[in-house]
Amino acid sequence: MLLTLTNTPRDYAWGSDTLLADLEGRTPTGALEAEVWFGDHPGDPADVVGGGTLDQVTGGTLPYLLKLLAAERPLSIQVHPTIEQARAGWARESGLASDDPRRNYQDDNHKPELLVVLSERFESLSGLRPVPDTLALLEALDSTDGVVALRSRLRADGDVLRDVIGWLLGGEAQREVDDILGAVVAAAERADAGEGGATLRALARVAQLSPGDPGAVVALLMNHVVLRRGEGIFLRAGLLHAYLSGLGVEIMAASDNVLRGGLTPKRIDVPELLAIIDSTPGEVPVLRPTSDGAVTRYPVPVADFALERVAVSEAAPVALEVAGPTMVLATAGAVTVTSAGGEEVALAIGTAAFVGADEAAFTLSGDGEVFVASPGR
Repeated sequence: MLLTLTNTPRDYAWGSDTLLADLEGRTPTGALEAEVWFGDHPGDPADVVGGGTLDQVTGGTLPYLLKLLAAERPLSIQVHPTIEQARAGWARESGLASDDPRRNYQDDNHKPELLVVLSERFESLSGLRPVPDTLALLEALDSTDGVVALRSRLRADGDVLRDVIGWLLGGEAQREVDDILGAVVAAAERADAGEGGATLRALARVAQLSPGDPGAVVALLMNHVVLRRGEGIFLRAGLLHAYLSGLGVEIMAASDNVLRGGLTPKRIDVPELLAIIDSTPGEVPVLRPTSDGAVTRYPVPVADFALERVAVSEAAPVALEVAGPTMVLATAGAVTVTSAGGEEVALAIGTAAFVGADEAAFTLSGDGEVFVASPGR
């Protein structure tokens, strides 16, 4: 089975009006375009060229969801549960309607994620920065009452980062939040061009786009990560994160379980958020894999999905085995997918081919770049 997939971009408020259009070589529509989903998730199954949607083909059994993601503004600060936490939360909320505003868990699955960058630069907040490093960053801020209070809490005993996040989001620290955000903006205006200055400017932009939002101070506790084209980042369960800007290919386990921690008008369940956050600080490694010929692999420690980047040239078609239901997403040039049975799909940039598990293999030809998604191996 070989099908062509498309979908309509989702118009989330953090999306871009140019990034996806530029990728696909078309005139911008003027609307915000944030994500294009290639999967069988009931929230937005991919369209099959010729009629129908992918969930009608798969029965909704794909273990992964593949996306194009285009961010012009920060996404919400968020965290995803482990599979054990998701199952417990799903069972606990079984009596709530699916649209009940008190519901946190939309399914009983975890949601690990991998993003690989397509733009020349991609900015993210990923994981919690070690406390001594955050205290060093705070030295660039004026010693206002809010900054002094934050420093004091960061020097306390116990599970400091979890406690500080609870304090910020708990509703009793708004005066300190406003004070800290003002200090961040002021520090960014006088910052130098170095790495610390870039972090302060990124945090000031978050503060200016979300005035008064306690999540913008939570952002001050997180690692500021800058990625380049072809680099990737894996986000495990419990890891607080928020993409800030850029274009990428994202793949995740097929789940919609999100606990939010700021930069959003949506509901924030502070006790549940604190229950599933992994408050262990540390850097989140940037994946800079080396290519094995035409294929670049991005190894991840989960069995839900695998993702490879394939550079295809006219002189060297690439043959790949099928390891379960597979998607081929075109991101540059002109690439044709040919099944073992001789079916062909010529992919336009921003569209995908679905290769059914009944195929033993397929061949990529032409001159361009694709990302190949499949179940984990």
